[in-house]
Amino acid sequence: MMQVEKVVSETFDAISDLPDDLSESKLQALLEETDDGKIVLGASTTPSTIKDPNGIHHSHQRVIRKAKRPSKANSFSEDGVAVNPLNNLNRASKNLRRSRASNGRGLPKKGGAGGKGTWGKLGDELELPWVDPSDPNYDSDNQEGEDKKVVKLAPLAPVMSEEDVRKTIEPLVLEYFENGDSEEVVYSLEEMLQNLSTRRWMVASLAMEFSMDHKPSHRELTSRMLSDLYLKVLSQRDIGKAFDYLLKQIHELILDAPEAPTIIGNFMARAIADDCIPPKFLNSYKGHVTEPEAAKALCRADTLLNMKHGLVRLDNVWGVGGGIRPVKYLVKQIMLLLKEYLCSCDVAEATRCLADLEVPHFHHELVYEAVIMVIESMHEKTEEAMCKLLQSLFRSFVITIDQMRAGFFRVYEEMAEISLDVPAAYLILERFVIRCRQAGIINDDIVRKMPSRGRKRFVSEGDGGLVKDSSYW
Repeated sequence: MMQVEKVVSETFDAISDLPDDLSESKLQALLEETDDGKIVLGASTTPSTIKDPNGIHHSHQRVIRKAKRPSKANSFSEDGVAVNPLNNLNRASKNLRRSRASNGRGLPKKGGAGGKGTWGKLGDELELPWVDPSDPNYDSDNQEGEDKKVVKLAPLAPVMSEEDVRKTIEPLVLEYFENGDSEEVVYSLEEMLQNLSTRRWMVASLAMEFSMDHKPSHRELTSRMLSDLYLKVLSQRDIGKAFDYLLKQIHELILDAPEAPTIIGNFMARAIADDCIPPKFLNSYKGHVTEPEAAKALCRADTLLNMKHGLVRLDNVWGVGGGIRPVKYLVKQIMLLLKEYLCSCDVAEATRCLADLEVPHFHHELVYEAVIMVIESMHEKTEEAMCKLLQSLFRSFVITIDQMRAGFFRVYEEMAEISLDVPAAYLILERFVIRCRQAGIINDDIVRKMPSRGRKRFVSEGDGGLVKDSSYW
């Protein structure tokens, strides 16, 4: 280490003794390299020819050793410590960003913004010489002059096909029928706006199409959902296009839902009442509809809208849910249902009307009213018709055995009062109960608990009392 420092110091001393006006070519001529790697002053140059700035002649000849460039192999010791301190000087001079050209001013290249791995000067990101139109942050409005171009960016999300839209919307609508949370539907559809693109109208058409296979309460939920989606996900044009599609496909919808014209008409009138589509929407179809089913749907909507206080009544166009309706209203509807059935004997229509009420917990009222009608009519045809209706409802699992038992037991408890108006009530009840047991509607437990009018008993029979009142078995 001491030898290296000595060589460096001798080299710097020899160079410092040279005059300042000595050029590089003259310096190379003065220095000569020997065979053993030493650098000495040339023989052609005598010591008298070398003068310092003070004019003092140097008579001695200094031996200068050539500094060896250290290699990567011996630049570090075994401990990983740099051996030659000149490496740092060489690396620093190598990494300088000043121009190495002789005609330069010694300033950094390209203003300090050039070279590999540089970010450029401050502010270059605002004045880029190129702009990528595919960049989502690219704004073509900032361009000026003739070079201004309107670049239409391609959508980042893939557009869904009609089949994909159906597969996505169906579980969403069915889940909404279960929980009735329209906000969740709005939030889910807002996330898929880019995917739906121009097929947003399918949301309205699919929702109405799925509701045709469900209850009126689900159709009420569908109308509310369309009103909530309006101006958030669906536009007036989307809802109108959905109705136009349903009217064109109405001949196929009737195959699965025979009441499709009436349902579409109700949806259309409700949408107009909710201000989702304008009233002139119906007038645009006049003279342009050829199919009778589509004309029936438009006529249904026009009739509902032209009723007295029609817009107010349309809020209840689908009816009120069974759990919300008052009991008196339900009893009245069941009475009308049974009277209409006795006139037409149409079991299917009676079953549909009972299902539309959506009161499975109140089906015992139908059994009770049916038995009361049989007792009050005192006619065998009425017994036969009511037994047929109860048998159909029981076998189709519309009325359960618990509701059937509750209905008969209610009649059993009121037989004392019923017999005051109908003296033969016990005989008619016994005959009808036996008929129902033979049809498999009720079980033996219900038959055993059937009441019967007891005969009058006298004191001679030894059971006490002058006359004993009627009792049940």
